[in-house]
Amino acid sequence: MGRKNKNKKKKINAKREKYAKFKKDKPTSMNFTVPDLTPEQRKQKQEDERNIDYFLRSSRNAPTQEISERKMRSKR
Repeated sequence: MGRKNKNKKKKINAKREKYAKFKKDKPTSMNFTVPDLTPEQRKQKQEDERNIDYFLRSSRNAPTQEISERKMRSKR
């Protein structure tokens, strides 16, 4: 069995060497903190969320005019 020579220099990959400058160390975890809101901002946020929830629950995507016209023609 062949043994590895520990003193042997490693082969340098030219491409990896060339593009190493573009590689940036990425942090493992992001620190994200939500800023404290004033009472008025909290109230506004709750109201906005309530309006969005209501809109998503109540509104259904109406079919486009082209589809509704096609349906009307097929019913005749």
